[in-house]
Amino acid sequence: MNITHFADGEFAVSYEESIRGQHVFLVQSTFPNSDNLMELLLMIDAAKRASAKSIIAVVPYFGWARQDRKDKPRVSIGAKLVADLLSVAGIDRLITMDLHADQIQGFFDIPVDHLYASGIFVPYIQSLNLENLVIATPDVGGSKRASTYAKYLDVPLVLCHKTREKANVVASMQIIGDVKDKNVILIDDMVDTAGTITKAADIMKEAGALSVRAIASHGVMSGPASERVQNSQLEEMVFTDSIPYSNRCAKVKQLSIADMFAETIRRVMTNESISSQYLI
Repeated sequence: MNITHFADGEFAVSYEESIRGQHVFLVQSTFPNSDNLMELLLMIDAAKRASAKSIIAVVPYFGWARQDRKDKPRVSIGAKLVADLLSVAGIDRLITMDLHADQIQGFFDIPVDHLYASGIFVPYIQSLNLENLVIATPDVGGSKRASTYAKYLDVPLVLCHKTREKANVVASMQIIGDVKDKNVILIDDMVDTAGTITKAADIMKEAGALSVRAIASHGVMSGPASERVQNSQLEEMVFTDSIPYSNRCAKVKQLSIADMFAETIRRVMTNESISSQYLI
């Protein structure tokens, strides 16, 4: 691949060898800024025009996924728009991980392989050998995901109920469940400004939790997030490497999803079952 940048910010992509008749897997997370999505779209178009046999987009982090419905008047459904852009550009299949809302798979008219980071996180949680373990969710929206972990590990589930004044600002939070003398693991799909998850950790510590850890599939970590995590009551914050993370924080640990995606790509090529590699 070669990417040429123009002075005004425009860029062009080109393949430096023949891909005629080949199965092309394009690995690119569409995290902000928008250049990452535009780059992927140009790569898909270039592959289609270079007579690739099939084009599979491998998007570990599917951006704009929080805009999955009209939650107020006169707003766009960004996730549907991105799905349409990828489809019109010419992909034959999408491989992604931990979408913010599972129903986004239905925005595509092509096969979507939706992977789960639980295949990496569950063995990690088990390796900690924590006694009196409790799985918690920082908001009610993630209760289904956290409940799946709690059932698999056979431990109690605790919920946090939060109210927001506006996006990225949490007004108040209450714990539903008992965390006294427990080791708590907060489960979420993404951490953006880390306001919710650090507030949840602080409240749980105040309620008598022995330790609080956080596990999230996508570490967006924008703005003051690293500083908030460092100054919070969290023991550690664990992400996958679906998004590059450069603003280092001593409490953050990244686990690789490379093997999981590599195995999925191999199974797509050999027409094997993909669901059989799911843990939960």
